[in-house]
Amino acid sequence: MVEIEVAYADPEQQAIVPLAMPEGSSVETAIQASGLLTRFPEIALSELNAGVFGVVCKLDQTVKEGDRIEIYRPLLHDPKEARRQRVLKGG
Repeated sequence: MVEIEVAYADPEQQAIVPLAMPEGSSVETAIQASGLLTRFPEIALSELNAGVFGVVCKLDQTVKEGDRIEIYRPLLHDPKEARRQRVLKGG
């Protein structure tokens, strides 16, 4: 078994779920085991972006001892486009 955490935050709250997963488990399996998909119904597994300690990873990546899997929310605004709009407005 490997000890990991799965984390998710929305603007109102943060959740970190510690888990013991069998060796060889994937990031996707850990996310499903965390219960966060039920707790936060806005998370769509089919559109999910995740990472380990801030580094984006694929859902089929194998988890390792001590990993913190982070579920990322989609960006509301593209940072490049927002910057471009500020420049066009003179700001």
